[in-house]
Amino acid sequence: MAGPQCCANPPTLNPNSGAGSVEQLGGLKTYISGSPNSKFAILLISDVHGYQAPNLRRIADKIAAAGFFVAVPDFFYGDHFVYDNVNRPLQVWLRDHGTDKGFEDAKSVVEALKSKGFSALGAAGFCWGAKVVTELSKSKSIEAAVLLHPSFVTVDDIKEVNVPMAILGAEIDDYGPPALLKQFKEILAAKPEVDSYVEIFPNVVHGWTVKYKDDDEATANSAKEAHNKMLDWFSKYVK
Repeated sequence: MAGPQCCANPPTLNPNSGAGSVEQLGGLKTYISGSPNSKFAILLISDVHGYQAPNLRRIADKIAAAGFFVAVPDFFYGDHFVYDNVNRPLQVWLRDHGTDKGFEDAKSVVEALKSKGFSALGAAGFCWGAKVVTELSKSKSIEAAVLLHPSFVTVDDIKEVNVPMAILGAEIDDYGPPALLKQFKEILAAKPEVDSYVEIFPNVVHGWTVKYKDDDEATANSAKEAHNKMLDWFSKYVK
C-alpha cells in the first residue's frame, strides 16, 4: 500500500494553471490542451493529488505543443487526496478512489476521445494513474503507454500488457522500486511483439516528474528528461 513517500510534498494546486481550459469529457471535468483538429490524443492520468497540479498541466501543454490533443481528467471528482488530513489517511481515501473505478472512468474518457474522431491514443500515468494506464494497455484501447514512478502495478499486470510501454522510474522509490521495475523490464523483453523501454533515473524520489521544484535544478532537469522521453515514445507510437 502506498504511504507517505507516495503522497508527501504535495503540490500547490491551482485550478487556473496552464494554457488550456477545463471542459467536460466522458462525464469528467477535464483539463484540455492542444488543438481539437489533431488526429492524435494523449490521456494523462494524475497521481493522488489530482488534475489541478501545475506541473502536470505544464506537461500537458508541452505535449500539446508537439501536436497532440491532451486530456487530463479529474478522476477524483474534486476529492483529491489531502496529505495532512489525519482523519482520512490514504488507505481510507483509496476506498473511495480505487484504481478499478479509475479504469472504468478512463474507458469512458477513451470512448469520448474516439467519438471525437481521434485516430490514435496514448496514455501516461503518474503513480496512482500508472495502474489505470496499465489496465488500459491490457485492453488495447490505446496505442501506447507510459508509466512514471508507478504504484500498485504488479508483475502479473505487466505480463498482460499488449501495447508499447515505457516505464520511467525513480532510484529512491518504495512503491515502484528499482528491483520491481527490473522485473517488469525482463517480462516485457520476453514479449517481442510488444516494444518496451524501462529506465530508472538516479538520485530522484517517487513522484519527481510532477512534484519537482524549479529551484531544484538537478531534479527539475531529471523530470524534464523524463518528460522528453515520454513525448518521444508517444511521437513514435501514437500516429
